[in-house]
Amino acid sequence: MGHPPPPTTRLDSVDAYRGLVMLLILFELLKLAAVAKESGSEVLAFLGFHQTHAEWVGCSLHDLIQPSFSFLVGVSLPYSLAARRAKGHGTAGLALHAFWRAFVLVMIGIVLRSFGEPIPDIGFTDTLAQIGLGYGFLFLLALRPVRDHWLAAGVLLVGYWALFALWPVADGPGAGVKPEWFREHGLTGFAAHWNKNANPAAAFDVWLLNLFPRQSEFVFSRGGYQSLSFLPTLATMILGLIAGGVLKSDRGAWVKVGWLAAAGVVSLAAGWLLGWSGVCPVVKRVWTPSWVLFSGGWCFVLLAGFYAVNDVIGWRRWAFPLVVVGTNSIAAYCMSNSVVKPEVGRLVRRHFGWFFERVGPPYETLVHGAATVLVLWLILLWMYRRKVFIKV
Repeated sequence: MGHPPPPTTRLDSVDAYRGLVMLLILFELLKLAAVAKESGSEVLAFLGFHQTHAEWVGCSLHDLIQPSFSFLVGVSLPYSLAARRAKGHGTAGLALHAFWRAFVLVMIGIVLRSFGEPIPDIGFTDTLAQIGLGYGFLFLLALRPVRDHWLAAGVLLVGYWALFALWPVADGPGAGVKPEWFREHGLTGFAAHWNKNANPAAAFDVWLLNLFPRQSEFVFSRGGYQSLSFLPTLATMILGLIAGGVLKSDRGAWVKVGWLAAAGVVSLAAGWLLGWSGVCPVVKRVWTPSWVLFSGGWCFVLLAGFYAVNDVIGWRRWAFPLVVVGTNSIAAYCMSNSVVKPEVGRLVRRHFGWFFERVGPPYETLVHGAATVLVLWLILLWMYRRKVFIKV
């Protein structure tokens, strides 16, 4: 059995967990939901559900990608600060770097959403943009005692809940919401405060996004995603910051595992209870406070598992394919959201199209997607071997 690493070193478990998150994004290329419809396979239908976002209330594996990525930003921050302080960086220098990083993350998020035809209008709902909007505040909190971390998370969750709860309930569907969709997924009673495009965050975006030069007036978000979600996303990052502080502490290794697992169970239960009681529905698309707790619970549990297996027991070899991706997460994310992914896909089809044709429908798409993911992973492996890491 291995021993846990010193509290100032990089953790394999964090890189492996982050790598899993990035691979789940790349696995979108498999298009399992579409293949399931053509093949009629119940197994692929189940996997396809977990490769897509829940329509409104609920959770799939795919829904846990963004909160996991955000959570791990918080987990990594105490280690990043310790490493920079060890190099002699003062607080002013650390703050300058943190806010510069926040700005760059927002810009990358905006740029990544500018690819495609027609060119999308400016927005702040990309994962990196959401993280960037809150990262500077997260850094400032990291300089404060852990008591303040809990207090800040609580204020964000209660305040964001109150913002929606006090907002007048709309009569009928929100802007751009089809009646048939609303009949199936719309919320009633007190939960109606969190209906799609009929909430204060949606109204805020109508005001904010029309301040920028646009191709046309912004009226609604097709997916129901909103810029203000960066506030509860910051709460998710704070949960990660708390978890990172636990991992970096001098507690015993298995005590850390137990703490993370217990925090996960409590958080999961709290989020589920808020949704079940109707106090606050569990909706990822508007990042409700109950979603912060529910998804954060999964993040705590997954981190506990990775830390126990990789860093405490010492079983690391199995996670190497994940670590390759996790140590270059920004590069992997950009590949999954830019022109790189479709271009690699076209390259793979150009050279191996004969093989995909032999597989035939409906599995041609599945095999082509898997081959493209493999090529993207090999690119990341090449970067890993040559120690080429894209950092912000």
